[in-house]
Amino acid sequence: MHTRRNAMLVALGLATIAAIGPAIADMPGSKPFDPAAFDEALKSGKPILVEISAPWCPICKTQKPILGKLLAEPKYKDMAAFEIDFDTGKANVRKLGATDQSTLLVYKEGKEVGRSVGETQPEWIADLLDKAV
Repeated sequence: MHTRRNAMLVALGLATIAAIGPAIADMPGSKPFDPAAFDEALKSGKPILVEISAPWCPICKTQKPILGKLLAEPKYKDMAAFEIDFDTGKANVRKLGATDQSTLLVYKEGKEVGRSVGETQPEWIADLLDKAV
């Protein structure tokens, strides 16, 4: 009896993941940093956010839902958002001149126009993003 119930629960869980997985993938937020995609976004002049974060960083964990909510707003719909893992992406972190996790960088028309480190106030993060749009 328990084996049958467990199998049903597993099937239900898999069906739920299959149903909501694409929706989660389409949610606004930063994509893993890809140097070629970043360079292409710079050349196109579109607004860009680069988020340098670490999974162990409490400030980064606070920033993520704020950034997700902001990036879902219509005024940021054209913003390319990239995330660099502070621990595994050291070369890219150095290339951008960052020294800390929880660093946010924004670009407009191919040039860096703003940077913050350790910011968790939603309105101040929005002000930073506004510099790029």
